[in-house]
Amino acid sequence: MGIYRGTALTVAGSDSGGGAGIQADLKTFAALRVFGMSVITAVTAQNSMGVRSVYNVPEEIIKDQLDSVLSDFETGAVKTGMLGLPGAIKTLCRALKEYSISKLVVDPVMIAQSGDSLIEEDAVSVMRDELLPLALLVTPNIPEAEILSGIKIQDAEGMGKAAELIAGFGPEAVLVKGGHMKGDEVKDLLFANGRSELFVSQRIDTDNTHGTGCTLSSAITAELAAGCDLSGSVARGRKYLRLALENSFRPGHGYGPLGHAVRAEWIK
Repeated sequence: MGIYRGTALTVAGSDSGGGAGIQADLKTFAALRVFGMSVITAVTAQNSMGVRSVYNVPEEIIKDQLDSVLSDFETGAVKTGMLGLPGAIKTLCRALKEYSISKLVVDPVMIAQSGDSLIEEDAVSVMRDELLPLALLVTPNIPEAEILSGIKIQDAEGMGKAAELIAGFGPEAVLVKGGHMKGDEVKDLLFANGRSELFVSQRIDTDNTHGTGCTLSSAITAELAAGCDLSGSVARGRKYLRLALENSFRPGHGYGPLGHAVRAEWIK
């Protein structure tokens, strides 16, 4: 495959500011030497200050994009991001089944960093009931995990309970991301095969965190596509995210993006 370690597909929304969504996913894939493909589910008009408007791509266009890519390219792993409408999720689920995608990472994007909602209320139940059972890994942050599990999360024990409840919907594994919890450390909890694994790192003091969720899930997807196992992919994904956070910057007036163009130690 030349310089590439694998191939991966992102199914997500476009961020005109370039820090999150499809743009962050493709930058991450490239940095980790994985060839990236994309299916755009929504076009957002946004910048570092917030989301101005959202246009949801029609289902037939989403379907055509999925069929075009999956019928032609060998796809090592797939990740999902913004899936605003129930129809988009159903269309995606049909394609995932038809093309027998086994390495699926679901980032259940629901709320933008600015607080703007990115998903219709009735789409949450469709995601939970139809998409999550197809996933190898689901990567909710604390607010998303609370919505999906129906419980409040105050600490690592609560993260574990929420992960177990979300796993009950069918995904093979759940990674509850603890970045929203206060403290000097960031704790992420991986629940897989009935067991929990806690990943802990020192918090990086920066407000330039736009796109962290997209970046982590796409980094994990890239490592899965390159043949790494699940726990190893999570560990490497967190390391890449940390590098990108250490190199974050502020080109606008609000929360800045990450520095995606970094080289991880395992990339030759």
